[in-house]
Amino acid sequence: MRRLPIYFLIDVSESMVGEPIQMVEEGMATIIKELRTDPYALETVWVSIIVFAGQPKTLTPLQEVITFYPPKFPIGSGTSLGDALGHLMFELKKNIVKTTADTKGDWKPIIFLFTDGTATDDTRAAIAEWKSKWKTGANMVAVSLGDDNNLAMLRELTENVLLMKDTSADKLKAFFKWVTASIKTSSISVDKNSTGFELALLDKNVVEKMPENMPPVNTSNLDPNFVVFAAKCQNTKKPYLVKYKLHTSPVEIGGMAMSSRHYRLQGAYNVGNDYFELADNAAGAAGKINTEELMGFPACPSCGNQFGVAVCQCSKIHCCGNEEISTCPWCGNQAKYGSGEGGMDINRQLG
Repeated sequence: MRRLPIYFLIDVSESMVGEPIQMVEEGMATIIKELRTDPYALETVWVSIIVFAGQPKTLTPLQEVITFYPPKFPIGSGTSLGDALGHLMFELKKNIVKTTADTKGDWKPIIFLFTDGTATDDTRAAIAEWKSKWKTGANMVAVSLGDDNNLAMLRELTENVLLMKDTSADKLKAFFKWVTASIKTSSISVDKNSTGFELALLDKNVVEKMPENMPPVNTSNLDPNFVVFAAKCQNTKKPYLVKYKLHTSPVEIGGMAMSSRHYRLQGAYNVGNDYFELADNAAGAAGKINTEELMGFPACPSCGNQFGVAVCQCSKIHCCGNEEISTCPWCGNQAKYGSGEGGMDINRQLG
């Protein structure tokens, strides 16, 4: 039986922490559940999940739908799309059965690339290799989640670049239904010995195709929509992320209509130690932001300490509470913490 390999290449950078990554997990579980009830998909579809942040990782190797179990998604630092493409091409070369004079190989693999940010590494070599070796031998759908992605870079990979600006829970659920429908129609196409690549009709209220002449929106490797800080719990030594989202509001200055820009707290989220395994080497030097641009500070999500953002002299962030002397879980430095007037610059992650 000829297989229809489906690869999901999913961005798990820090800006995905919280509800977005939870919705991806639920979406993938829904896709698999639906495919298991489809006779065409059961016959042909094989699925693999590759995640990437600063480093790529095969989360689930290529396998039949019936044996596939939706995994728990990690979070990492950075968006190394070039490394992710290299890893994807390695997996394709290793797993895809090619057609020979004696036997028919797999159908063209279909890759769904989901990303919510601009690449933080050099993608030129990987994109050149993809275009020369795989662009005609695979079908890729690149989905830009949110705003300010480098859309021109995605267009180099595929003509199928989709925009999903509203990533609310309802829209994400509808989007994953569309992905499921697209896989089903492709599996039916395979059964009829057609192309094996048939996307379902798009609902423009959920996702739309990138216009032909749309310029790149963002070329910075810092996500302009989110500010994320990496921290550790002083008591448990476990890592967590503090996430802020961009908020603008109209103001009038000197009779002129302008807008103020700041970041509102979305929450603090525990992450596993695989956060460091998926981080890139540049994650700690992404940039700085002044605390006066931030609205709200969280408690520690691990131990409940009142202050989840305390900055050590080593520049790393940890929690502190009512203890007289705090110990930095990053460097072991001990100090007595206090508060002062005005803002201070603190390190942010790539997001």
